[in-house]
Amino acid sequence: MNLQIEGKTAVITGADSGIGKATAIILAQEGVNIVVSDIDQEELEKTAEDIRPYLVNGNQVTDIVADLKKISEVEQLAEKVKANHGGADIVAHCAGARGAAGNFLELTDDDWQETVDIDLMGAVRVSRAFIPQMQSKGWGRLILISSENALQPYEDESPYNACKAAIVNLSKCLSRAFSKDGLLINCVSPAYIETPMTNKMMEQLAEERGSSVDEAVQWFLKNERPHIEVQRRGKAEEVASVIAFLCSDLASFVNGSNYRVDGGSVETAFG
Repeated sequence: MNLQIEGKTAVITGADSGIGKATAIILAQEGVNIVVSDIDQEELEKTAEDIRPYLVNGNQVTDIVADLKKISEVEQLAEKVKANHGGADIVAHCAGARGAAGNFLELTDDDWQETVDIDLMGAVRVSRAFIPQMQSKGWGRLILISSENALQPYEDESPYNACKAAIVNLSKCLSRAFSKDGLLINCVSPAYIETPMTNKMMEQLAEERGSSVDEAVQWFLKNERPHIEVQRRGKAEEVASVIAFLCSDLASFVNGSNYRVDGGSVETAFG
C-alpha cells in the first residue's frame, strides 16, 4: 500500500514493543525514516535491529532513549530529531501505562499523579515538543493513543479512564488549534490488544484465579469484555495499520477524529 509519505521522518514513542513497534515497522515499509523512543536502552536497541530489515530506499532507524515524565528528556529527544533529521513530520505517541488500579476510595493522590504524569502529561509534553517542528514544515501528522476506557470506563481503572478521556479531548483541541498550519491531529482508541501491558494483566489474573494465562484470557473476554464481538484479543498490527493510515496523505481530510480499534468492545454506537 502506498501511503504517499516516502521520505518523511516519523517519531514513535513507546516503541520498544506492542503497538509502537508495530507502527514503526509499517511506516518503515512505506519508506519513512524512523525514530523510536522508549525508556529501556537495551530493549530499544533490539527494536531498532528488528525494524532495520523493513527499511527501504536507504532510510534510517534511530533509537533515542527518553523518559517522557521528564520534560528535559522530551526536549532533548526533539532536539536530536531536529539535528539528525531536520525535524519530525509524523509523531505517533504510543507510550503509556495502565498505572494504579483498584477501589477508587483507596487510590491515593500519588497513585493518581503517577498515572496522570505518564498517560496524560506524556502526551502533552510530546505534543508541545514536536508541534513546532511540524509547523515549520507546513505539514504534519500527530496521532495520540487513547483507549476504549475513554468512552467506556471500568470501575477499577479510574485514573487510566480519566487520562485516556482527556487524551481524546486533547487531540480534538490540538486539531482545531493547528490545522491552519498544515497539521492533522487524530486519536486512536484500542481495546484489549495483545501487548506487554495486557500480558502482565493476564498473568496477574491467572495467578489470582489459579489458572493458565490462556484460561485467564478467555475468562476476561467472557466476563469483562463481553462486547468484543470478534471474541479475541486484538493484535498490535491491527492498531498500527489504522495509525499508519492516519499518518498518511490518504487521510488528508481526517482531522480531530477518534478511531476505535476495539473489536466492538464499546457498546454504544455513538461513543
